[in-house]
Amino acid sequence: MNGKIDDGQPFEDMVSDYMEKGFLDNIVSMFKADSDTHSLIVGLLRDERMRVRIGAVALLEELSEAKMPGLEHIADMLLPLLVDEISFVRGDAAYCLGIIGGPPHIEHLRKLTTDSEKDVREAALEAIDNITNVKNLI
Repeated sequence: MNGKIDDGQPFEDMVSDYMEKGFLDNIVSMFKADSDTHSLIVGLLRDERMRVRIGAVALLEELSEAKMPGLEHIADMLLPLLVDEISFVRGDAAYCLGIIGGPPHIEHLRKLTTDSEKDVREAALEAIDNITNVKNLI
């Protein structure tokens, strides 16, 4: 969504500001109700504010627990973040793929197992393990 809200503030900024303020339940409801909002997850995970990024991860955890349709599509949107220049973005994206990703995402995660940052390598290995274990339980 690229709309503006009544005061002229871009919608994406409003959502990230709400996330920073801790309005996770509202954002979860919005993501469940409107698939146009799903693309916002990329910006939330790249936000410079730690609270927003933590909220974005919590959002994906909530959506995963609710088994919301469309998680595979959201996971695909995260793939470009795996090559982001910022290491915490790569690590957070890998972690999130471990929550909502599936077997098609494992190859992308394997590329991060040789990342220059230890935390990114560990997040990728954990995500691969999570995807592998979840798929084996089904």
